[in-house]
Amino acid sequence: GSCFIRTDQLDGETDWKLKVAVSCTQRLPALGDLFSINAYVYAQKPQLDIHSFEGTFTREDSDPAVHESLSIENTLWASTVVASGTVIGVVIYTGKETRSVMNTSNPKNKVGLLDLELNQLTKALFLALVALSVVMVTLQGFVGPWYRNLFRFLLLFSYIIPISLRVNLDMGKAAYGWMIMKDENIPGTVVRTSTIPEELGRLVYLLTDKTGTLTQNEMIFKRLHLGTVSYGTDTMDEIQSHIINSYSQVNSQNSGNSTSSTPSRKPQSSAPKVRKSVSSRIHEAVKAVALCHNVTPVYESRAGVSGETEYAEVDQDFSDENRTYQASSPDEVALVQWTESVGVTLVNRDLTSVQLKTPGGHILTYYILQIFPFTSEGKRMGIIVRDESSGEITFYMKGADVAMSTIVQYNDWLEEECGNMAREGLRTLVVAKKSLTEEQYQDFENRYNQAKLSIHDRNLKVAAVVESLEREMELLCLTGVEDQLQADVRPTLEMLRNAGIKIWMLTGDKLETATCIAKSSHLVSRTQDIHIFRPVTTRGEAHLELNAFRRKHDCALVISGDSLEVCLKYYEHEFVELACQCPAVVCCRCSPTQKAHIVKLLQHHTGKRTCAIGDGGNDVSMIQAADCGIGIEGKEGKQASLAADFSITQFKHIGRLLMVHGRNSYKRSAALGQFVMHRGLIISTMQAVFSSVFYFASVPLYQGFLMVGYATIYTMFPVFSLVLDQDVKPEMALLYPELYKDLTKGRSLSFKTFLIWVLISIYQGGILMYGALLLFESEFVHVVAISFTALILTELLMVALTIRTWHWLMVVAEFLSLGCYVASLAFLNEYFGDFHVIGSHFLFALFVSADVAFITTMTFLWKVSAITVVSCLPLYIIKYLKRKFSPPNYSKLTS
Repeated sequence: GSCFIRTDQLDGETDWKLKVAVSCTQRLPALGDLFSINAYVYAQKPQLDIHSFEGTFTREDSDPAVHESLSIENTLWASTVVASGTVIGVVIYTGKETRSVMNTSNPKNKVGLLDLELNQLTKALFLALVALSVVMVTLQGFVGPWYRNLFRFLLLFSYIIPISLRVNLDMGKAAYGWMIMKDENIPGTVVRTSTIPEELGRLVYLLTDKTGTLTQNEMIFKRLHLGTVSYGTDTMDEIQSHIINSYSQVNSQNSGNSTSSTPSRKPQSSAPKVRKSVSSRIHEAVKAVALCHNVTPVYESRAGVSGETEYAEVDQDFSDENRTYQASSPDEVALVQWTESVGVTLVNRDLTSVQLKTPGGHILTYYILQIFPFTSEGKRMGIIVRDESSGEITFYMKGADVAMSTIVQYNDWLEEECGNMAREGLRTLVVAKKSLTEEQYQDFENRYNQAKLSIHDRNLKVAAVVESLEREMELLCLTGVEDQLQADVRPTLEMLRNAGIKIWMLTGDKLETATCIAKSSHLVSRTQDIHIFRPVTTRGEAHLELNAFRRKHDCALVISGDSLEVCLKYYEHEFVELACQCPAVVCCRCSPTQKAHIVKLLQHHTGKRTCAIGDGGNDVSMIQAADCGIGIEGKEGKQASLAADFSITQFKHIGRLLMVHGRNSYKRSAALGQFVMHRGLIISTMQAVFSSVFYFASVPLYQGFLMVGYATIYTMFPVFSLVLDQDVKPEMALLYPELYKDLTKGRSLSFKTFLIWVLISIYQGGILMYGALLLFESEFVHVVAISFTALILTELLMVALTIRTWHWLMVVAEFLSLGCYVASLAFLNEYFGDFHVIGSHFLFALFVSADVAFITTMTFLWKVSAITVVSCLPLYIIKYLKRKFSPPNYSKLTS
């Protein structure tokens, strides 16, 4: 259609008629309507400052139809606001077909190992309940309706099943989570899964990401290599002087060309050729780095100035100190910040142009003709730009050395220097360019647009057209960017290694960089041998390499993702067995699905508890697959943090999280769980003795509120106060991480410790019941008050026996429970009434005539005390002798 350009820069003209092709996404209600479009037109006079253009469009059947393909550029992202016009949208991939869902696995319901162990013990208790009931009915002789008596005994002994165990454990887990989040030494920690804090104390394998987890994900430009000369941080001033000189010469040449072209060339020819060569190469390299990226400068409004919301657009001198750079990768920002430091500043960028500011303050404009974004498959990105002043078209490309080595012209230094930089821990990028003529670009654009319109195999056809340009490109430079380690990474990794935790680093970086970071972070000791797994593609090569690896002992393993895939395909069991013997393993070039697969392999082959820690969306699958997932809130967003079970702000916090909170959570839950089981077993033992004495009668020993109060107000506070217990101080646990090794053996809760608690319960229940019958033979009518008082005192003393470090709340809980019981003797006297024997069947009935005077007599007090001492004193003696002759490791340190 025809349109009129509105401009003020044409001499004596206000309208300039121009034939343009406009692609309109809005369907017009009728042909011939007048409308405005905010767009940029590169026309015959690109120097014009075009305000807007408007025109009347008519259908011309002779004109070819304009076809455009839909691509990622047509995507409306979340929270997008359509400023003008209408949008016709097609939703293609939704739900499970979206990329974010396909890249993540379905989260599983994580159950802690301690919960599984307690479930096994509860099953054993259920079998014991059934067996005991059957034995009682058998000894009764199956008299009368024996099946009715069987169910009566099942109900009487039901306290063997610790119903309150789950309640106490869940309350304890909530308390552990609160303690973790309130710990001032690890601020910002969030517990997102409150069911597995004990897992922090049982870990054997820690799988960690590198970038953003061990490192800060803050890139700093460190090295520029041109092939013959290399520049480091101490020689960046030389690059700056070269840039200033080269741009001053370009400016003087341009000003000379406006008057006469010959005078400006003679001073150039008098300069030394080497100097000129190096200076021009630096000039081209810096310009390429400044143009080939996806960074956008952002200008914030001046503080305290109102009404300047459009300051970024109005202020065209680009001298704002508040300029910040936004990009999808911190590597990109580091490169652009480096070009700014040497004099070439990115000041503006939109969809169609890039503007650079030279050291002299001149603005250079480059029009973006095509952009080829970075992909994980291609490992490179490219951009085609047209210089506004000269009209030259240049194709710039940068990427990983693996991808760029076959694209650039032959050279003898790229591979060697990439290896050198990688060994220094630098992330490398190869930068190249290719000049295009107008005819070459037009031919490429036609083929490119045709490929984009293809319905079948569009990606392959587009890639093939782009690859036709990626041939014999001129190698400009090699850049090296450093990702600094996080604070206290080295001592934290050393602490974890001393704790017996094997650390695997899974990263997408190249082998040399990953190896260097593993050494610099002390993940691998500098004196330790490293076996670098050679790249393998076949079964035979994998077999040979595994045999070579098998002959080495106590060495760290470094393997790439491709080689790992081959080994797992043919020799999964052998490889995992060998890798698990290594003190450290580094897997480089790993995909997100590979990371999750490695976690599942370790769980399947070793049966040990695994922990995964990461900071990015590519770590979510690994975090969800692990038994315990930890996310770090980093520069890559909160996706990993929100998907994890625990969220921390720095890697160093994992040391205290495992050594202190993991240890305490596991030890406390183990003690709490076993004590709740003991509490049910002891009263069931007393019931069994009571029924056995009276000819196996299925009559309850305690009724009503006493049974409810026993598991609640009488013993709940002291038992639950075990969540405050600790065997060693936090400082000691951090100073001696070797103590953590004992936790992984699971000795705090096992069938051995369970059987010990069963024997204690049988002993104490028998002593309490037989003692009551023996000492109170003449006053047997008071058996309820006698035995129940001794039972409560025994439970309170057993809690005191179990506690290793006293807390003031523990003392309060002990006296509070004792006070509640003493008060109940007076207020609930109907439950402590007399037993009367009626008839030959020994049926019992309670009466409301409680003898409070008897309870307060000295005889009652000393005999109850004697029963309690007999039930508890031997256990105290055994505990003292065990600590003296076979003390645990932590007691040696505390003493």
